Amino acid sequence: MKSFFINEAFDKAIKDYNSSKNNPEGVLYNSFLVMVIRMLILIYNEADIINPSIVNSETTFDNNIMKYGALKEDVDKLKRFVDGFYQIDKKNSNSIRRENNIYFIEVQKILIDLFNIKRLQYEMKDKDIKEFFDLLYTPASSNPLRVSYNYLNAENVYEIAEYYNEKVKMKKEIAKEEKDLLAFDVYKKFNISISELSKMNNAEIGNLNKEIYNYFGIDTKQINKEYELKRKLDELYKEPITTGNGYVDILLIMSIIVTVVMSVVIFATIVF
Repeated sequence: MKSFFINEAFDKAIKDYNSSKNNPEGVLYNSFLVMVIRMLILIYNEADIINPSIVNSETTFDNNIMKYGALKEDVDKLKRFVDGFYQIDKKNSNSIRRENNIYFIEVQKILIDLFNIKRLQYEMKDKDIKEFFDLLYTPASSNPLRVSYNYLNAENVYEIAEYYNEKVKMKKEIAKEEKDLLAFDVYKKFNISISELSKMNNAEIGNLNKEIYNYFGIDTKQINKEYELKRKLDELYKEPITTGNGYVDILLIMSIIVTVVMSVVIFATIVF
């Protein structure tokens, strides 16, 4: 059995978190490795991050990190980057000449990526979103220790804040595609799921909508086309139907994977 959980860095990070969490203003609780654990707990929950270490199951930890859609390679990168940070940090603490620790930035970027995967897929409370940003090492952090550490380690003290803002904008850019989506009940009548819609880009959804209107003989240029479509569906169908149109059926079979559109529509109320 390994003498540590996952790697030396994660083993220390979790132990330091457990020993310092009752002293939230302390230096250890605001140290970088503990901040990694705190950000992971905010994205997932304490049980997902701490319990796997109790049973010494790295597989359980990996599965917990992937539960919102992260890939195994994302998890492996996180573990590798955290350990990379720790190894350089140890070397710096025992050396007069300080080496630039590139993992200080890279670890935070992968944490932002994991956070963004959840943010785009699931509804999050505003307070949790604001808290996550505050935990990052930026000049805007509410904790002076994090602000100071950022100035000590980052060549560009605004890099993480800029990276975070870039990721947040992803949702606003994708949201431009929302206008082309019909009410989900319409798609449901044709046995089209949210999952299938999420695999189509805006152009493909536009073609699908056009075929649905054409199926019912509705002119896509008329102002009340959405109302007319709903009226005809309510009158004619109580159960999901197939389109009867070869082009639409082909679209459904292909399920072309492009971007996650529907998740943005459902959770478009989360605004920064």
